[in-house]
Amino acid sequence: MQALSFVSRLLARLCLVVAGLALLAMMGVTIADVLLRLVFRLSGGALNWSVVGSVELVRYLLMFSLLAAMAASVERSQVVVEAFSHGLSPVWKERLGGLFLAGFVVLGAVMAIGLWQEAGVAALRGQVTQDLRLPMAPIYQFGALLCGLLALRSLLHALLGALFATDAGGVHHE
Repeated sequence: MQALSFVSRLLARLCLVVAGLALLAMMGVTIADVLLRLVFRLSGGALNWSVVGSVELVRYLLMFSLLAAMAASVERSQVVVEAFSHGLSPVWKERLGGLFLAGFVVLGAVMAIGLWQEAGVAALRGQVTQDLRLPMAPIYQFGALLCGLLALRSLLHALLGALFATDAGGVHHE
């Protein structure tokens, strides 16, 4: 149990770093774009500076930040409605939570496989982004990696809930 919890916490920290960096980059691009548009307007069009591909950059950075944040907080992100489980013991509630996390394992795996296949197609076709002409394959591959981390962390917490639930509960909330 200790090893699974350690690996999960390590992966969560990695995902939080990725999500944080993507959010900071997204804010930086947005602030720079807004300020440069203001300079353009205040100069009467004399200074035509802009952030090329800002919408495109924000789109992919948002995707990375959301996928990484999902993977980082999978064990804390469920809304629990105790309509059916209020009479269950904490052990069974933890096991039920582990069962629900198995759905996230499937979701993450399906998304990872789909994005990885899309990366292969993009590489074969030489697909690039519309504005910046960046290759799409690495973007899809990084998204697939983040979805794989979602599936892996969900699997770890599903196992923790199914195998190591205690009367005190709290397997998923470290």
